[in-house]
Amino acid sequence: MPSTTTPRTPVRARTRPPTADEAVGHTILNCLLREATAAEDRTLADGRLLVRLPHQESVLSVGVRRPSLLGSHRFTGPVSLRGGPAGGAWETIGWQRLAELVHTELTLRTGTDNDEFLGQVAASHRVVAGALARRAAAAPPSRSVRRPSGKHRHGEPLDTYLASEQSLLLGHRFHPTPKAHGADPDAWTAYAPEQGARFPLRLLAVRDGLLAEEAAEPGGAAPLDRAGTAPSGYRLLPAHPWQYRLLGGHPVLRAALARGDVLDLGPAGGQVVPTASVRTVHDGHTFLKFSLDVRITNCLRKNASYELTGAVVLTRLLRPVLADLAVRHPGAAVLREPAYRSLALPGADGRPDRALLEGFGVIVREGLARHTPEGSTPLLAAAVADEYPLGPGRVSDLLAGAGPDEAAEWWRRYTALLVPPVLTAYFRHGVVLEPHLQNVVVCVGGDGFPERVLFRDLEGTKLLASHHAHALSTLPREVAGPLTYDRDRGWDRVAYCLFVNHVAELLAAVADLHPGTEAALWRQVRATLEECADSLGRPRQLRDLLAGAPLPAKANLLTRWSRSADRDAGYVRLRSPLAAHP
Repeated sequence: MPSTTTPRTPVRARTRPPTADEAVGHTILNCLLREATAAEDRTLADGRLLVRLPHQESVLSVGVRRPSLLGSHRFTGPVSLRGGPAGGAWETIGWQRLAELVHTELTLRTGTDNDEFLGQVAASHRVVAGALARRAAAAPPSRSVRRPSGKHRHGEPLDTYLASEQSLLLGHRFHPTPKAHGADPDAWTAYAPEQGARFPLRLLAVRDGLLAEEAAEPGGAAPLDRAGTAPSGYRLLPAHPWQYRLLGGHPVLRAALARGDVLDLGPAGGQVVPTASVRTVHDGHTFLKFSLDVRITNCLRKNASYELTGAVVLTRLLRPVLADLAVRHPGAAVLREPAYRSLALPGADGRPDRALLEGFGVIVREGLARHTPEGSTPLLAAAVADEYPLGPGRVSDLLAGAGPDEAAEWWRRYTALLVPPVLTAYFRHGVVLEPHLQNVVVCVGGDGFPERVLFRDLEGTKLLASHHAHALSTLPREVAGPLTYDRDRGWDRVAYCLFVNHVAELLAAVADLHPGTEAALWRQVRATLEECADSLGRPRQLRDLLAGAPLPAKANLLTRWSRSADRDAGYVRLRSPLAAHP
């Protein structure tokens, strides 16, 4: 434990979890502020934020528990409305009325309508309300990674990790419909992480020669074979039960089942645990990423054929890059995706039926064991950064009773682990990592301090064409295209995921412990950034950041409004706290 000049203080009173109405209302307001209001439309005074809706001659008001330099304020209580040019009395409104006001504002602002928007907000509210109700009814004992004495709670680090994956009951703070999905709500509950789901996979045995498979290394697909025992002449293909339900009636699959080319072996023996991404599950050793053919937030969640191949290609191409990062930044690692497997049943044209190939495609992602330091507990970074006490591993638990100096040291260590490898990957190797909060696992020691960070999900990892032109030229166009970013697009993605989605949100959670320390925490981020800039030859993008260039923030509200795919999302620019004097 580092020495401190400030003794431990009593544990701060926990912020109570919000109601579903408050959570949804505050999330919509976050999006409105970030993407659809100008600075002159916002006034923060006397503990309240006033937001003018310029197209409706109305003003919103909400209590602010703690203001933010980035504009990511901590709200409290209901939202109020005062409308009309003459002002009038304030009226408390609920989340539905607020959503309707945002719907009207965006319609007037963009000149287009979106008849799905209000239904998606309602769907997200339904999921949040159900998850909070389940949590209240279960009332489980809090599984903290750290006791007040600072000693590690030994026992089941994997259980604690999986609980952190399933603790994101409210979803993304800056997405208008973070928990919306296109599935039947009653059937979906059995597979939803926020409902604490656990279930067996469906096990298929596929005749030799009718599987599609690629591997970056010998044995890469071995985790798929340990799910059960295949009859002679067959190989195993685990399937997500939701996806099997969707595709079980496909005529090509039904014919193969009738011929005996595919055998339905029923549920596999053990249970898997869905992680925060929903379609990626943990089988006790390894992660398996399935297709679900359900739209969650902005995207239809399935493994397209180019993504199946792309995961294996990236694992192979990144081998020297990851070796270099391991030397330069031993406190970080990237989880590889060494294999995929799927059905290759021929369709009418004699080629593998695309719906079955993509629908049953499963990507193998390596597990945490070989990357987790002895005695540490892995935690999902999004759970560590959670504003509310909804699961294990929040930074308020890790730093329970710590004074501001100790909290500052924790933050220094965290930024030193997280920031440098992402910037090294981009500037030295032309690799765009996607280190948003759901793509990073942090390993904490028995003292609650971070020891290692793990980056995951190669779907968001891209290559800069300027660095990897030769390697990309050897790939099929349909694989190379989605793997490629130009420099500007790549930098926006890195800067958003690293500084806005991740650093800013975890910094906010640390600042909540000791209000008044936010500016000092941003100065620590700047100090880390200065060290990185020096080691990387002070590239232009880092010089601009240090000079206070605006930060890119992904426009989730406008992307949802325009019904665009996530890959086509634009960015809005935020005033940066990284300048020398924020």
